[in-house]
Amino acid sequence: MSSQKARIYRTPKSAMQSGRARTHDWVLQYEPAEPKRIDPLTGWFGSGDTQAQIRLAFPSAEAAIAYAEAHGIPYEMEAAPPARAEIKPKSYADNFRFGRAENWTH
Repeated sequence: MSSQKARIYRTPKSAMQSGRARTHDWVLQYEPAEPKRIDPLTGWFGSGDTQAQIRLAFPSAEAAIAYAEAHGIPYEMEAAPPARAEIKPKSYADNFRFGRAENWTH
């Protein structure tokens, strides 16, 4: 049983990708229990909060909610980002197809 609050959200698309790979999972991640501080010996940032390292992936929002409720984890649900239109696959050969409707600009 954890009294630390968790956040349930859908994985966002990375800025480094153009497709939608790995954006279908729902993630349960704990909020930080304490602020990060500078280690005086190394100068690196860190904290004693080990639950901040936990990140659980689920195939649906319902599965993530069921897990949180079964384990008594208080959670906050974030709305899924709006769905975008499907990407229409194109072929390079379509640029040279006979009877094209649009002009070829190059």
